[in-house]
Amino acid sequence: MPGMRRREFVTLLGGAAAAWPVAARAEQSEQMRRIGVLMNTGADESESQARLAAFMQGLQELGWAAGRNLRIDYRWSPGELAHLRKDAEQLVALRPEVILSGVGPTTFVLQQVTRTIPIVMAQGIDPVGNGYVDSLARPGGNTTGFIQFEYSLAGKWMELLKEVAPGTTRVGVLREPGAPGAAIGQWAMIQAVAQSVGAELKPIELRDPNEIERTVTAFARSPNAGLIVVVSAASLIHRDLIITLAARHRLPAVYAYRVFVTHGGLITYGPDIASQYRRAAAYVDRILKGENPADLPVQAPTKYELVINLKTARALGLDVPPSLLARADEVIE
Repeated sequence: MPGMRRREFVTLLGGAAAAWPVAARAEQSEQMRRIGVLMNTGADESESQARLAAFMQGLQELGWAAGRNLRIDYRWSPGELAHLRKDAEQLVALRPEVILSGVGPTTFVLQQVTRTIPIVMAQGIDPVGNGYVDSLARPGGNTTGFIQFEYSLAGKWMELLKEVAPGTTRVGVLREPGAPGAAIGQWAMIQAVAQSVGAELKPIELRDPNEIERTVTAFARSPNAGLIVVVSAASLIHRDLIITLAARHRLPAVYAYRVFVTHGGLITYGPDIASQYRRAAAYVDRILKGENPADLPVQAPTKYELVINLKTARALGLDVPPSLLARADEVIE
């Protein structure tokens, strides 16, 4: 493991090995097991690190400790699909007993590389429609895990934007060009609601920072504009830029991830992603103990969060409706 990854690895552990009494460690004669982790973000992305910390916590609660009875190989792969596939091939070549798959195309490329090593999705998107599993109840292959959201959630983002900023008539949808299935599914649901509320949509592709800034700036020149930032790894990579542009151009924006709002974005509605990774640890545990991923049902999120940043709303000159505030799980003052 390169030096940088080694430091991150130790940080993620959070001193977990030290939590085991010396006597208890001495009594352990367990076989060292091996798992892989494939993430479609950079190693320095704080949100991804938080998700993996939740995964590690879940493993530790089940008796697994990296360096004692578990070896974990990480691959961080932001950017092009070809690079992601190469990282997937390298990870599979290490012959882990199970692989944790992050968001978006990670499961897609892993299934292209292996149909035998078990894969646990922490953030699966439309796993039946994308062909990852036969059905949610009986996955039937080497892949199971947890759904990040259903496409219908994307329609809720459009509804929230109109609720918090009723004057919005033009909506820029920031999406990742390299994830066509997820992008198309989310777009279709937003479009259906947009038509019913009289809003015009414009796709804004999340490519390089310069292009994002040019496109959002040009879009913001027209009045009554707002943004929806859908689920994608690219949105996390460019998170700070997106939040800055929304503030600079006074654009009300709805985000798919909570981290945007805690860092200055306006409003988010979506599942508790960290809990998905904690729950994924339980499936990794069950597979390591002999269960077949084909028999482990794919599970939906158990908790959705509506978070509103009132400070940002005031800066945008918005009066958040009391009915919306009453529904919020968290209000940032």
